Amino acid sequence: MAKNTDQEYRVGAVKGRIQTQTHSGLYVERDTSTGKFINMKTSERTPFKGVRKEK
Repeated sequence: MAKNTDQEYRVGAVKGRIQTQTHSGLYVERDTSTGKFINMKTSERTPFKGVRKEK
């Protein structure tokens, strides 16, 4: 799992999760083992930090 630092960035990648962008421009986080959507970023239109992007 990624570790948070005090400088507003993470060291390492978040394992077991991927993210994709919706048609509206928001980012959604998905669990790779189940395929279920976990979290949606509604406050900003920036990607999640440390989570790989779905191809």
